[in-house]
Amino acid sequence: MSLYYLLIAAVIQGITEFLPVSSSGHLILLPALSGAQDQGLAIDVAVHVGTLLAVILYFWRDVRSALIGLGRLARGKVDTPGAMLAFLLILSTVPVMIVGLAIKLAGLDEAMRSVAVIGWTMLGFGIVLYWADRTGATTKAKDDWTLKDAVAMGLAQVIALIPGTSRSGITITAARKLGYDRESAATLSMLMSIPTIIASGVLLGADVVGQANWALARDGGIAAAFAFVAALLALKLMMKLLKSVDFTPYVIYRIIFGLFLLWWAYS
Repeated sequence: MSLYYLLIAAVIQGITEFLPVSSSGHLILLPALSGAQDQGLAIDVAVHVGTLLAVILYFWRDVRSALIGLGRLARGKVDTPGAMLAFLLILSTVPVMIVGLAIKLAGLDEAMRSVAVIGWTMLGFGIVLYWADRTGATTKAKDDWTLKDAVAMGLAQVIALIPGTSRSGITITAARKLGYDRESAATLSMLMSIPTIIASGVLLGADVVGQANWALARDGGIAAAFAFVAALLALKLMMKLLKSVDFTPYVIYRIIFGLFLLWWAYS
C-alpha cells in the first residue's frame, strides 16, 4: 500500500473520528470513491489506534484520574471520582465488546460494509442527532455521569457497529438526550472511545500477528502515526468550536452526504 494512500486514510480518520459523521463510514468509502483496493479492517483499526493516542494525550487529566482509579477499582473500591470514572468507562464498553465479538465471529462485519448501508445510517442517525441536540437539556456536566447514563450510552454505542452510524455521533446523541451540555457530551464520548478502541485493536491485532503479516503491521504503524497528528489537531479545533457552535452543521453534512450515497447506491 502506497504511502500516499496511507496518508489519505489517516487524515480522513483523524479529522472525522471526533466529528459525528462516521470515520469508519468514510474509510469504507475511500476505496469505492478512489477505485483503489480496500485498505481492510486492519488499517481501519490502525488509524483508530492513532486517534486513540490523541484522545489520551488531549484528555490526559481525565485519563490519569481513571488510571489511578483503576487501581482502587481492582481492590474493590469505588470511592474516588477516578475509580468511578474507570468503572463507568468499563461498564459502558461491555455491550459493544460482546456484540462486536459476536458480529466478527458470525462474519457479518464485512457484510455491512456497503454504500447503501452507510447512506441510510448517515442520513437516519444524522436526523436523530439533530432531534436530540434540539430537544435535549443542558443541565448535566461530565462530572454528573451516572451508572444509568453510562449504561444508556453504552447500549447506544452498540448501534455504531453498523457502518455510517458514527460511534461519536450516536454516543453524543445519547448524551445530549440525557441532558448533558455539548462539550460534556463530546468529552464523555471521546473518553468512551478509549476502552472501545483498545478492545478492537487487540482483537484485530491478534489476527495480524497470527497471520505473520508484518507488511500489513508496518503499514498500520505508519497510518497510526499520521492519524495521531491529524486527530490531535482536529480534536483541539472541535472542542474549541463546541463552545459556540451546535451540531447542526454536522447534521447538514450527514444529510447531504447520505442522500448522495443513496443516489449512488441505487442508481
